[in-house]
Amino acid sequence: MDFEKLVSGHKSLTCVISVEYSPDGSYGNIRIAEANAGLRSDAETVFHRPFVPDSPYYYYLPQDKNFEDFMYRCACQGKPLHTYVHVEQMGLWVNMFLLPLESDKENVGYCLYSCDVSPYADAEQQASLAADTATAALEISIKLRGADQENFHQVFDEIIGDIRSLASAEYCSILLYDSENRQYSVFCESASSECSINAENIYSSTRFYNIAETFDAVIGGSSCAIIKDENDLKWLDSVSPGFHLLMNDHGINSVVLFPLKHNGSILGYLWALNYRTEDTVKIKETLELSTILIASEIANYQLMKQLEILSKIDMLTGCYNRNAMNNSVDDIIIGKTRLSEPSAVIFADLNGLKRINDQKGHSAGDRLIRTAAAILSQVFYDFDVYRAGGDEFMLITTGLCEAAVKSRLEQLKEQTAIASDVHFAVGYCFVGEGDDIRTAMKIADEMMYADKKEYYDKHPELKYRW
Repeated sequence: MDFEKLVSGHKSLTCVISVEYSPDGSYGNIRIAEANAGLRSDAETVFHRPFVPDSPYYYYLPQDKNFEDFMYRCACQGKPLHTYVHVEQMGLWVNMFLLPLESDKENVGYCLYSCDVSPYADAEQQASLAADTATAALEISIKLRGADQENFHQVFDEIIGDIRSLASAEYCSILLYDSENRQYSVFCESASSECSINAENIYSSTRFYNIAETFDAVIGGSSCAIIKDENDLKWLDSVSPGFHLLMNDHGINSVVLFPLKHNGSILGYLWALNYRTEDTVKIKETLELSTILIASEIANYQLMKQLEILSKIDMLTGCYNRNAMNNSVDDIIIGKTRLSEPSAVIFADLNGLKRINDQKGHSAGDRLIRTAAAILSQVFYDFDVYRAGGDEFMLITTGLCEAAVKSRLEQLKEQTAIASDVHFAVGYCFVGEGDDIRTAMKIADEMMYADKKEYYDKHPELKYRW
């Protein structure tokens, strides 16, 4: 066959690729037999070497294990293939087509490779999948768009179950990465009824974090890592012996591993274990599109959770802030939250903060507030502590009788006696069934100020320093 004539008629970057293969399904050298003018030009400008026929393919195209698998499937198994992928090494989106060609050589297959490249993703190309693949990706997308903060985990439980079914896998999960604490957590998971994989043992292993740290190297800048047969397992052993050993130890013979990335950062990974290897291409295409959407939704969810935390946590003390206090009170008023009896509102205000601020500076005052909040949280460890404002705190106890509340307040006095400069003025009021919590708050606040007045009556020398 005249390969030079075959490729010269193509405007896109085009070449003929040869793949050596063995009867056992493994492949050897992959070479570019001939290339058109466009690819020859790229060889000069991008890879800085002139094109020479029958050179290794990675001289002129990015080296990628998944790409090699595609070339093998096309050239040696006679399967025409199309895919649209992001080539991370080059920062480009590649729309590629592979068509099998006749071969007159034993144990050598040929295919025609043609592609268009762009630095930007093309939504139409991302959606140009086989009908069943597109349907699966669309169903996942629709479910994702229906997720909100309230049902987010429920939706993802359904989605990971759908992905496991799509892959006919024994086990599938999404692992989220926590770089600060050096750990991975299971965000959602699904196992078949016949699953033989003990996922809990995998994740609880002290080796797992170190193994997971090699996931990026295993993926190697590709869109995913696919381990489907003995040849892939041998390759994996050379790249990540720990990952290979984990598979052996847990009876895992095949893996599809996708990174979940958002704005260039790794959020975690999605993997399917012991999947149906015959459907590798379909699974890969579906998840290449779906994981982009999944990563985006998880990133948005994490951002909203952070904003939620910021909206209700006091940054100085770590206690809940006034906004959270008001929301909790409102929930009680409208009946969304029901208080179990007995319940009491407690207000606690620091004495002497102004004196500390005036004499030692506001940094010392902040340290005093943090110490006071820590003591309150320690004594009332089983209740939420709110910083109502400035040096004033509020909490609502449930299930404590008056004697138990007084006992806790005695503990508070004992703890503050140990801490330098910490002294609380305290007031409390019980809330009966049907009572308005706002009335109890008003009474507790008045009792607190009465306690403060009593304190300064006993210490008149500090009366005008608070």
